[in-house]
Amino acid sequence: MAYAQGRVMNDADSHIMESEDWLSAYADAAVRDRLIPLRLEAGGAGAAEAIRRAKARQTDEAATAAIAANVVSGPKGWGAFGAMNPDERRRALDDLGFARQLVFTTFAGSQFLRSDDLEVKYGGSRALNRGMADFCSADKRLIPVGMVPLDDPAQALAEVDLAIKAGIGAIWLPAAAAGGRSPGHPDLDPVWRRMSEAGVPFMLHVGGSPVVLDPAYQNNGHPRPTDWLGGGENLRAKDFFVLSFAPQMFLSAMALDGVFDRFPDLRGGVIELGAGWVPDFMRRLDQAWKSWKKTDPVVGGLSRPPSEFIRRAVRFTPFATEDAGLIIREGGEELFLFSSDFPHPEGTKDPIGRFEATFEGLSEEGRDRFYRRNFEDMFLSA
Repeated sequence: MAYAQGRVMNDADSHIMESEDWLSAYADAAVRDRLIPLRLEAGGAGAAEAIRRAKARQTDEAATAAIAANVVSGPKGWGAFGAMNPDERRRALDDLGFARQLVFTTFAGSQFLRSDDLEVKYGGSRALNRGMADFCSADKRLIPVGMVPLDDPAQALAEVDLAIKAGIGAIWLPAAAAGGRSPGHPDLDPVWRRMSEAGVPFMLHVGGSPVVLDPAYQNNGHPRPTDWLGGGENLRAKDFFVLSFAPQMFLSAMALDGVFDRFPDLRGGVIELGAGWVPDFMRRLDQAWKSWKKTDPVVGGLSRPPSEFIRRAVRFTPFATEDAGLIIREGGEELFLFSSDFPHPEGTKDPIGRFEATFEGLSEEGRDRFYRRNFEDMFLSA
């Protein structure tokens, strides 16, 4: 019996778990040896050993059968059924019961995004997009999420085009200004036009943004703790409070610089960055518009309040640990999406149950929007 029952459910956040050589296997020879080694610190203590055990388990029929029967509550990370093997993922999706599932990488972006060498940066993204398209190719329910940096508009457009032709269904963008430009700079309009015309939404996701918290705030006179997963380079308590800053800066630039006005069919998702901040963000966007529309000709030239662009174009995933019902009641039923974060432990062993516990009084239409329709809206023209 599948985990998701009683309605159509689409999952806006899931992942593969890469091995050390996953990205290099898809890279062009010119950049393969220049990729940064996979950073496993964020995966917790013993990540390399976890990869070794996961590979060994795939050849053990009894061990595999033991974890394949109840995927959502089974092992997480590399040890999860379907985390590394595409055939297993297809069967895992049968057990999970989701109609569609966005699939992101976990660590591969760390091998090229921080490089100052644009050939490495774009060669790495090309390899990632090939790998994700390959992983998801055997099952139409799986929607591969690629990655493209925006540092160089011409190269970004070329990689977006290659990714779309390879079968990538959504493109993860670093939530940051790039190449000395706002994401709303006209130089990037060809990128937004290509994605808009192809019906391919952009994605902002945790881990794809520069560090916002000044490291000095972590210097509190005590030994630096491991993160809650036991790793060295993941989130800590103070990081949690600034997770939403990068997507707010990115989306405010997109809205106030007129990208959503120029490209009304452009869609996007803000994934695994929480959603409690969204209603206030929308209010502040409109406050900025009212305050500056007479003195800023770009802001003043917008055809409507910027919150209306966000409401039309962007969808957000609450954490399973947030009060999603309260967020929906305050922000509106059309803005928010279900996500499992499978196979990451942050998604919990019962994300549906967690969300449903907050949904008292939510209409059937509101539930259908959360689990199904808002996901579908990201892939539809206006």
